[in-house]
Amino acid sequence: MKFTPTKYQLKNVVDGHIFSDCGWTLADPDSPSMSLVRAVYKQKKFSPREDLDGIYRYAEWLPVSRVLKKSCAPVTYKSKGLAKHLGLENLYITFSGYNPKIGAKMETCSFKETEAFSVCGRLPKDSDQVLVVQSAGNTARAFAQVCSDNNIPIVICVPVDNYHDLWFRKKLNSCVKMLATPAGSDYYDAIMLGDKICQSPRFFAEGGAKNVARRDGMGTTLLSAVEVIGRIPDAYFQAVGSGTGAIAVWENNLRLIEDGRFGSHKMKLFVSQNSPFTLIYDSWKAHSRELVSLTPEQSRRDAEVILAKVLSNRKPPYSIQGGLFDALEDTGGDVFKVCNDDIVRWMLMYRNLEGYDIFPAAATAVASLSQAVENGQVKKDEVIMLNITGGGSLAAQSRGYFVKEPDLIIDPELPAEEIISMVESLFDNQPGLFGGNKEARQEARAKRVARRNASCKSTGKSQK
Repeated sequence: MKFTPTKYQLKNVVDGHIFSDCGWTLADPDSPSMSLVRAVYKQKKFSPREDLDGIYRYAEWLPVSRVLKKSCAPVTYKSKGLAKHLGLENLYITFSGYNPKIGAKMETCSFKETEAFSVCGRLPKDSDQVLVVQSAGNTARAFAQVCSDNNIPIVICVPVDNYHDLWFRKKLNSCVKMLATPAGSDYYDAIMLGDKICQSPRFFAEGGAKNVARRDGMGTTLLSAVEVIGRIPDAYFQAVGSGTGAIAVWENNLRLIEDGRFGSHKMKLFVSQNSPFTLIYDSWKAHSRELVSLTPEQSRRDAEVILAKVLSNRKPPYSIQGGLFDALEDTGGDVFKVCNDDIVRWMLMYRNLEGYDIFPAAATAVASLSQAVENGQVKKDEVIMLNITGGGSLAAQSRGYFVKEPDLIIDPELPAEEIISMVESLFDNQPGLFGGNKEARQEARAKRVARRNASCKSTGKSQK
């Protein structure tokens, strides 16, 4: 199926400036201040595509230029077990994970597949550069699987302490390279590593929350819910590390209001974090647009303690114009915090009530919903959307899996040139990359080896 680049433009959230996407635009080049940019689609009506499968069913509101293999969409259904337990009349669960009984077939078991299929669908088909993604775990697994299945070269940076999350059902394509930051590091260290790699023109950053494809991919969770419910929910619950998913559904909420057929209201965004890593919670409760102070040392200690490791982002898109602070403010939302004991309790209870296992991050959202019911922040007859962002790993892993070991463990404090040299060497046998032929790649490799040998000689180390 063909897509045209004129199907959307980009808009600066601050001043409304509309401009064209040059292919991988992450910000308004003419803006004097930092702001997210938002996709403005030519198709103003919510129009799921019957001719496309998986997440590409929502292609009219995705900034994609191609369809990739093996995509799946989130599944929404009306809850019975959890709804009855909480006394809720209209609780809808949007599940992104693996549970074939309800039609959910995301084999990485995470809603991060929604962003991976959207981001990679935005990529130029014949690029000679390599995509770089930084992750705390679930994003890494999703991008690795999608890129492996579709032969898209990628470098993924993850803290080595989170490597237990990097399980796959089969061996990955060699186009996928996994890098780890050392023991005791956190997600921000992985971000720093990726940023240094992207100082080379041979690599380019995925962009995180600034990438409209990432946000609009994640926003398909709301589209799935509205298809089933027939209207915009009154309240929305999700656990957050960066808050990008919450920003995404807020943006799709605004598009649905413009459509006019699904309501004119903004659903309240209720997001949650795993204590003691509560950067967003603490900032919101102080009603501060700026993030409260958090030292790298404290961040790493808190990240080690929490069960939901994927919720440990110390540089979330909270303060930026159009970011999480604005989303919470605009919708009258709130932020909750949940301790490890409550996460474990709700993981067990949810499995008994709904029939499948969920990840700690998803249990964090369930616990926050329980808190909101108890303190009266939601009414029992309101239409509530609970975004269960991952689960079904017990069923998926029962079919067999293996853990992907890192290709390299790299200290992000090393000089960028040294890091780039090491990472480039991983792609020496990948044809078509870096704009060179086989001879050019071999010459570049020889130069890298010479540089490393010279460096080792000056420090007295040996180099094989």
